[in-house]
Amino acid sequence: MKLHKVTGYFNIKILIYLLTAVTALYTLIFTYYYNLKDDGYILADWLINYQDGGFKRRGLSGSFFFLLQDITHIRLNYLVYGFQFCIITGFFWLYIKIIRYKDTHLLYLSLLLSPLCFIGLLNTVTYVGKKEFIVFLLFTWFVWLLDNHRLSKYREYAFCGALCITVFFHEVVLFYIPYFAIALYLKTGRFETSRYIKYFLSVGIPTLLILLLGKKVNEGMSLQILAQRGVHPTYGIFYWNIDERAYIRQHINEYLLYFVSLAISIFHLGFYLKSVKQGKTLPLLLAGAFLFSLPLFYLAIDWGRWMYIHMMLITVLLAMLLKMEEPGAVPEPAITGTKFYITLLIIIFSLLYRVEMSGKGFTFEGILYRVFIAPLELLNKM
Repeated sequence: MKLHKVTGYFNIKILIYLLTAVTALYTLIFTYYYNLKDDGYILADWLINYQDGGFKRRGLSGSFFFLLQDITHIRLNYLVYGFQFCIITGFFWLYIKIIRYKDTHLLYLSLLLSPLCFIGLLNTVTYVGKKEFIVFLLFTWFVWLLDNHRLSKYREYAFCGALCITVFFHEVVLFYIPYFAIALYLKTGRFETSRYIKYFLSVGIPTLLILLLGKKVNEGMSLQILAQRGVHPTYGIFYWNIDERAYIRQHINEYLLYFVSLAISIFHLGFYLKSVKQGKTLPLLLAGAFLFSLPLFYLAIDWGRWMYIHMMLITVLLAMLLKMEEPGAVPEPAITGTKFYITLLIIIFSLLYRVEMSGKGFTFEGILYRVFIAPLELLNKM
């Protein structure tokens, strides 16, 4: 059978829906699993609190859940998971709403199949349940409102308020705020500096407060407080005592591999933007957004995680630029040609490699390895 006949059986939109559903289900299941076992990162990071020593970074979430527990007498594990469930499902639901009436194509699907995007969640289970999903949810909601001409003046101020509060959940939002400005530019087609300042101030001011007044994540009583409330992490954020810059220097050969993954991602995005004829402005803005986050790579060891957040936000951002489907039109199958074959090679290679959250920046242990080889190795060991 000729290749163009084979591609006729595939509908890109259905494949994206399927991938989104599988990724969402996988994320929710493993988030639940890690919460139940008192995971020191996926659960405990949400339980950093002000009760142990006062004001500190990320402490608002723990104090919020403590208050909920005092009111409801429900286990912290379930309270945190309920919140995680809402933000994770909210993100994927809003993403589907954005692309629902868009003309998706194979090249856009290739972005989702990058090991730093949706497939990254399937490749690296420790991506699940983390606080950046709040940023994903807010940004996707923001893009959906822009795309549907619903971002009123009052909603814009509400978003600034939500971003301000999010900083007290996790300060990482500061380093990704340029994407909100880029989304505004893509919608209006003009630079509105005074408008962007609101967004930068909404995250910059609380971050400055945390830097000036914030105490340590664990002031000595956190584990005791959690134990009294039924949570007993044995590792993780409350045990963290690593000089992160020294750690990177000690593992420099492994961290240099992140530049391989970064180069691949730059080529992938460059090919995408050139194929959809996006000119020079958007690539420069995306490069600027990445440069804005560079201090994060200096301060913390989770280089794969920071790259993954970039790719997730870029993929949602680029959904804005997809053309609207013609009413009543039947979605077209993938069309063979030079661009098709290059895209296919990108997809196959993306499924072959993996980017770890921290540690090795490139390994040939991608989704194909995990589906076809890892189970055989496990059986052989048994």
